[in-house]
Amino acid sequence: MFKKNDVFFQNLQNMADSIVQGADIFAKYVAKPGDTTAFTKEMKELESKCDVFTHTIIKELNKTFITPIEREDIMSLATSLDDVLDGLEACASRFDMYHVKEYDASIEQFGKVLLDSAFEIQKAIRLLSQKKLLAIREHTILINDLENQADDILRKSIKDLFAAVKDPIELIKKKEIYERLEQTTDNCEDVANILETIIMRNS
Repeated sequence: MFKKNDVFFQNLQNMADSIVQGADIFAKYVAKPGDTTAFTKEMKELESKCDVFTHTIIKELNKTFITPIEREDIMSLATSLDDVLDGLEACASRFDMYHVKEYDASIEQFGKVLLDSAFEIQKAIRLLSQKKLLAIREHTILINDLENQADDILRKSIKDLFAAVKDPIELIKKKEIYERLEQTTDNCEDVANILETIIMRNS
């Protein structure tokens, strides 16, 4: 049984673990596509599971007087972690809605960046739970670097898209998927920024 203060860290860790699980499923799927319906269902179930962790944190914040770190930081971190999995699930749902069956190199590259970002988030949240705040910075820097990589992938993929694809419907679908994937890396960067704020306030 976790102590009261540990409830927050445990649920934040659960969220980070869910992000890794989701990013892993996502990266593997776009590298080797299978049953799209089963894939999107699995991603939706993970996203719903992450929502439960968020709601647990909110419930505990409402009844806990003293929290291990600032309550607004806990809330911001929970919300930003939830946004990452929401982003992954939204991308997966577009594959199903748009009947995407083949995934180009850009989508695979985004999948890898998101998986790498997820691992860095997981490591950072574990360090937060251990109160090793300064050690977190190494991981926030890597998350920022990965987001910059995603910006480069987006620029190149959209440039290549407009050069190669003539069907306007196909172009719109692909462009939206690329932009949603890049937005999800922005969500990862938001997690890193909130962690930086926590380091600054508590070191």
